[in-house]
Amino acid sequence: MRILIVEDEMDLSMILSEMLEMEGYYVDAVYNGISGLDYALSGIYDIIILDIMLPGMDGLQVLSEMRRNNMNTPVLMLPAKSEIEDKVTGFDKGADDYLTKPFNTKELLARIRALSRRKEKIFFDDNLKFADIVLDKETHEICKNEQKVKLTKKEFNIIELLILNKGKTVSKECITVKIWGYDTDIEYNSIEVYISFLRKKLNAINSQIHISTVRGIGYTIKERKNG
Repeated sequence: MRILIVEDEMDLSMILSEMLEMEGYYVDAVYNGISGLDYALSGIYDIIILDIMLPGMDGLQVLSEMRRNNMNTPVLMLPAKSEIEDKVTGFDKGADDYLTKPFNTKELLARIRALSRRKEKIFFDDNLKFADIVLDKETHEICKNEQKVKLTKKEFNIIELLILNKGKTVSKECITVKIWGYDTDIEYNSIEVYISFLRKKLNAINSQIHISTVRGIGYTIKERKNG
């Protein structure tokens, strides 16, 4: 499970990241609302932990933009006691839960587990469709009619990211950060290998989807038009 932390107090963000990673979660952290929204809209996160008072764009604005873009990722907001009046506004904008600072880490973990169970219940059948394929989030398969091909976790995450950003060029840097995280030492040529595998698997089920290379930048996904 991948969690995004949007919190401008870097010490708190670091503590939360380390704690969640020790619990087995994959964690990305950003420190302002603009970056938080950019990462959230990638669609790769299972849960987002969102502060309210943020530079650039506050947490309520981030949440509002997420929901406006049909992003249903569960959001746990972290208001300070002085911001408690924002609870009602946050729930109206689509927050799933609140935990007031300062908080007990055991309670935070319990709330994350509860949000995770809720997400699994709500989105169990919420597979991702694009052109002539369906991405099965449970089995990590690409399906076209009765044809299926199994993906590795990284292959699945990459094609999911490309589909969620269809019509845009996704840079290699973006793929690296959002799939492997900031601290990875993966080389860009490794991403090229994963893209090659995905192309072969799409061809294996005769999909009309094509992953194009944008030289020197990254990749874009589109549907081939017959004729």
